[in-house]
Amino acid sequence: MGRFAAALLAGGLLFSCGGNAVAKGKIIGVSWSNFQEERWKTDEAAMKAAIAANGDKYVSTDAQSSAQKQLADIESLIGQGANALIVLAWDSAAIAPAVQKAIDEGVPVIGYDRLIENPRVFYVTFDNKEVGRMQARGIFARAPTGNYAFIKGSSTDPNADFLFAGQMEVLQAAMRQGKIKNVGEAYTDGWVPANAQRNMEQILTKNDNKVDAVVASNDGTAGGAIAALAAQGMAGTVPVSGQDGDHAALNRIALGTQTLSVWKDARELGKKAAEIAALFADGKTAGDVGDVVKFAGGPKKIEMNSLFLKPIAITRDNLDVVIKAGWIKRDEVCQGVKSGTVKVCD
Repeated sequence: MGRFAAALLAGGLLFSCGGNAVAKGKIIGVSWSNFQEERWKTDEAAMKAAIAANGDKYVSTDAQSSAQKQLADIESLIGQGANALIVLAWDSAAIAPAVQKAIDEGVPVIGYDRLIENPRVFYVTFDNKEVGRMQARGIFARAPTGNYAFIKGSSTDPNADFLFAGQMEVLQAAMRQGKIKNVGEAYTDGWVPANAQRNMEQILTKNDNKVDAVVASNDGTAGGAIAALAAQGMAGTVPVSGQDGDHAALNRIALGTQTLSVWKDARELGKKAAEIAALFADGKTAGDVGDVVKFAGGPKKIEMNSLFLKPIAITRDNLDVVIKAGWIKRDEVCQGVKSGTVKVCD
């Protein structure tokens, strides 16, 4: 084994490449925050395919839900000669020094899906405020009155607040009018479903189970909330939102225990990030990326070059969209669904 490969293994790096890219390609380094989450595997597959197609080399690390490890991971990727970095931040504030080090050393950085507030970072994601609006619209259509619970994302992830802000844009008028009431909201540490379940259990206990709707910020937290509702015999009667189009969530939509998932095609996001990384690795700039907008909506109001992709709300009525797109197989969507209850499953 060569010294380069040995160093990769010793550093705990996940390594993959395509064809003869090793000999001639640029190195695209990817720092994942918590690769065990289902959805990142889909993003990665799209990234790897695009990177290989460009003749470049993919090198990645998994922070395993640790900001300290992600700091070291980013420095390791820089040390391995990365020509561009794609970073899915676990805690964007905590890893800021490593991101700045990359920038100072001339390595372009793409903040992937989660905001890393730095004027030199290129931010690529879906419109997360719009995701929040879509979640709230879908739940409000089902429950225009009553007690609402909000199962938010991780407090260390700026997306959690973007989502909640979007939700509030839709629901504040009804709150002011007294049509709906916020009876509990909680951040979910690490977006972990078990933590979401505990949060939901506490809200149910506090309100003697008098909860009429749950705005959960992703499919993992939705799954945790639904588990808490199921324990009280309430699953399927209380509308619950989500996002990401997780396969389990799409099945829950067909079964009727989850109301909607805002689908963000991770294949499109991963491919786009890889294409941008390739441009930057070749010395191109944001001006060479189409549809770039200026974004300054983070806590520090720092203006950044950004690209926002468009999400799609998936309900029982349009489950065929994700099936036709090859995102999920019909049998997976329809597992356990009673005949005659969902059009796409008949």
